[in-house]
Amino acid sequence: MAMEVLQKSALFRGMNEAQMRQALAFWQAQEQICLRGTVLKGALDPLAAFGLVLQGNVTVSMDDIDGHSMLLAHVTQGNTFGESLCYLQEESPIHIEAITDARVLWLSCDALRGAASPLRDEMQARFTAMLAARTLRMNDRIQILSRTSIRARLTAFFTECARDAGGNAFTVPFDRAGMAAYLGVDRSALSRELSRMRAEGAIAYQKSAFRLLK
Repeated sequence: MAMEVLQKSALFRGMNEAQMRQALAFWQAQEQICLRGTVLKGALDPLAAFGLVLQGNVTVSMDDIDGHSMLLAHVTQGNTFGESLCYLQEESPIHIEAITDARVLWLSCDALRGAASPLRDEMQARFTAMLAARTLRMNDRIQILSRTSIRARLTAFFTECARDAGGNAFTVPFDRAGMAAYLGVDRSALSRELSRMRAEGAIAYQKSAFRLLK
């Protein structure tokens, strides 16, 4: 299963088995099996490698000045976290945690700083493309958070989910508390708005499975 996950990721997409082995050696890949609740990075801890989630779910969060936790990213299978912090080797108040039992592949940026070679140039190009795609996803998040009402934030979020799923039915990677944190809204107010949207016939849902109806 790990090979299938890797081949769908931006760093390794399209590689055959021999190329994959060479790339994993370049990134000094090391797998970690994590229990739910494992802290992968504490606030201000350095991040020597960035992670690719092979299985499970990981969250990236940060406390605001009032001590409230802000969910920055929910990282699912095949996606990465911590790339910029690893590459820049900077401290950051970011907290990274496995919220389910998980398997994480740690990847080092050290070889990116080495001498030029065809392999390094290819990995650098893939890494840069991955960061560019992450920037676009961050812009999506900004577009959601810029909306002033809970209904507008939900509409923007569901539109993004439907686009990614390629249809009107999709599963969100959050429970209600996680969705509220991601959207920056109160959990109870979120639940009330979801109920109103269902009563109006705009959406149907069962737990984390949603369908847009209009």
